[in-house]
Amino acid sequence: MKRKGLVFGLVISLIALLGLNIFAAKKETGRIIVGCDAAFPPFEYLDEETGELVGFDLDLMRAIGAELGMEVEIKNVSWDGIIPGLLSGNYNVIASGMTITDERKEVVNFSDPYINAGLVIVTRAGDDGIKGEQDLAGKRVAVQINSTGDLAATEMQQEKGIKIAEIKRFNHATDPFLELKNGAADAVVMDFPVAGAQMQASPGLYKIVGEPFTTEEYGFALRKSDTELLAKINQALVTLKANGTYDQIYRKYFGE
Repeated sequence: MKRKGLVFGLVISLIALLGLNIFAAKKETGRIIVGCDAAFPPFEYLDEETGELVGFDLDLMRAIGAELGMEVEIKNVSWDGIIPGLLSGNYNVIASGMTITDERKEVVNFSDPYINAGLVIVTRAGDDGIKGEQDLAGKRVAVQINSTGDLAATEMQQEKGIKIAEIKRFNHATDPFLELKNGAADAVVMDFPVAGAQMQASPGLYKIVGEPFTTEEYGFALRKSDTELLAKINQALVTLKANGTYDQIYRKYFGE
């Protein structure tokens, strides 16, 4: 009897454990865990007054979650390890101003593009010596590491024959602007919306040289296996653009 009772108890425990696992799995499908590097205003950043992670990408992801009836959890992670973190399962979506590139598409799937941005050259407001890419010869250029700005500056140096004196790479998108402000860099290569936000935050300190010299499309990144979630996110984007929610979020961060 004791043995039978023990076996019965083990069976009941196993069923209960399986039930908990099934419940946990079901609960997990109701959540979108988002990885972002919250140092890329106005797309993602930490509101110092409230301590909340905010920005265009994050508001859009929260709206997508609301549309899908899914809870959205945001994790602040380092940009340099953001794709490895996705692949290892720390989160299931990257929403971090990530440009869709062929190289990245080899390892992740991207959502439909949700905004267009281009790269620009930024200098100090009083510097008239840089008017385009060729004028970066002999200059110190600051970029965010592993960003498309980094790739563009490297291409200028290695493939276009522009003899940039030094490419200074930083983990956070705001750091190159501090380097420029302090006179330790002569120019920054950065996404146009991010450059615009820095100019708004520090009026009269920086200027954008000419027009964007590339076209950039941002997308949300997911693991190759998460095709169902990808389809849901794409459909939610269509709905949010149709019902005006996307435009409201856009105006909040970029104006009309």
